[in-house]
Amino acid sequence: MTRFLIALVLWAAAAAATASPVRIKDLVEFDGVRGNDLVGYGLVVGLNSTGDGIRNAPFTEEIMSNILERLGVNITGEQFRPKNVAAVFVTAELPAFSRAGSTIDITVSAIGDAKSLLGGTLVMTPMNAADGQIYAVAQGTVIAGGASVEGNGASVVQGVPTSGVIPSGARVEREIDFDFTALKSIRLALRTPDFTTAGRIENAINVYAGRAVARMLDSGTIVLDIAATGAISPAHAIGQIENIAVEPQRKARVVVDQRSGTIVLGEDVRISRVAVSQGNLTLRIEEAPLVIQPNPFSQGASVIVPRTSASIEQAPGIGLAEVSGGTSLSEVIAGLNALGVAPRDMIDILKSIKAAGALHAEFIVR
Repeated sequence: MTRFLIALVLWAAAAAATASPVRIKDLVEFDGVRGNDLVGYGLVVGLNSTGDGIRNAPFTEEIMSNILERLGVNITGEQFRPKNVAAVFVTAELPAFSRAGSTIDITVSAIGDAKSLLGGTLVMTPMNAADGQIYAVAQGTVIAGGASVEGNGASVVQGVPTSGVIPSGARVEREIDFDFTALKSIRLALRTPDFTTAGRIENAINVYAGRAVARMLDSGTIVLDIAATGAISPAHAIGQIENIAVEPQRKARVVVDQRSGTIVLGEDVRISRVAVSQGNLTLRIEEAPLVIQPNPFSQGASVIVPRTSASIEQAPGIGLAEVSGGTSLSEVIAGLNALGVAPRDMIDILKSIKAAGALHAEFIVR
């Protein structure tokens, strides 16, 4: 497992080393060109007895009553306990420069005790932005991302049936009030701030324009002078520079996912010469209670006698192994691979090497 994992990382690093430079549009966010988050609270109907239990989710009954009253149905004082409805949160991102009448994708998530949204239909739901204004209205058939089967003695759930999507499920009703053409300059914000990368972007834009039109402010910001580019509008200026290729530079990083045991090493990771010893300690406790039955016709009671077996086992480990200092990623991987341990044990070894000051990279644990 370890050899396969590290071989995969080595292949990815080699591919990255020979990759072409990256376009500016893939490295930065342009000031003013961004989406806005929307959220709504609505009702999904038409479920096959997999909706909310009204007793456990009173907000479902409340929103259902409000919708029916808006449609002219008076249910005051009525008792109803449907199982085919579910209260949901509806979320979406309103893309930059979205116009009234265009459609966007939405995500629907149950907030009550509904078992599945499969086959349900979202009833007309207003979607608000952070300013409290309604920018879109959502409605449509939910495409759930899983399935649930339940019997008297067992149940099986695959995926997440309580969440789904509706492609083009919301229609934009209000546009963002933003005059993009009035901008005199545009800031380019790096997704991963780095002084070297920012300097290269500044130089590449100026070389392309033939004059100084871009200026680096810090490791994460470059400002572009629209008038100096000669473009007739900010949109034309961005269209001219966004496809310029730049070779980015990033910090050396080791990223560890403790849940899956995944380890990813960046190309610039270096390890100084260290010696490593690693072993496993296993604690084992087994319970085997003994039930003693009373003699026939004795009016006695059964007695449970506890029986516990406890042991401690220590694996021999790898002994004291030397990891030679690596000047390239392939040498670092070869040294770590020589330890011959499982990925989860490798995570502990990398933590210890970092604590010893021999791992020269940013260590990120997720």
